[in-house]
Amino acid sequence: MWKKAIVLAVAAGTALAVPAPAAASSTKPLPLRGGLTLQIPSTWKVVTKGDWTRVVTGACAKPQGPYFTSGCRSFWVLGPKVIKTGHLGVKPYKAAQPFYPTGDLGACPQNGKYVQVHGKPTAIGYRVIGGDRKAHYRSWPGRCVVDATGEHKFFFTQREWFVPRSGILIVDQWRTPGLAAILKSATWSRT
Repeated sequence: MWKKAIVLAVAAGTALAVPAPAAASSTKPLPLRGGLTLQIPSTWKVVTKGDWTRVVTGACAKPQGPYFTSGCRSFWVLGPKVIKTGHLGVKPYKAAQPFYPTGDLGACPQNGKYVQVHGKPTAIGYRVIGGDRKAHYRSWPGRCVVDATGEHKFFFTQREWFVPRSGILIVDQWRTPGLAAILKSATWSRT
């Protein structure tokens, strides 16, 4: 009988130690262009420079670094100027190709010693952002290779959501956990 009571007491104590699900207070609004607002975890940092917004979701030594800054767990929200001209004004975005804002070789997301190479898309379609807007969605497999030899070092996936009506392109090279759900539950102001 006492053994049973002790087991129940230990089980009850264990149940109390389990953290509660994340509450709404553990998120913060991220208002973006076109009236789009995302609810992101309060631990994420946001850096904006012109039409480039980086949402840092984890370790990042240089959060204010440019697009090809390696080792920075983040995703990008890009506006119409970037979509039209890319990084140096030479490489406009086309939904049929992975976002790659320059004509040069870009550094690999995981390690800047290597360059990135994209394959054919593994997913093409539409995804809902904020309940009523459809985004062109693409998922591109990527490889990080040694520039001189092409030797493979890492894999990554580049996911893209493009909302042409609002001039917004979201690019994620880290398969950010929860990002698809955050985009789906986003809101649009009716201004």
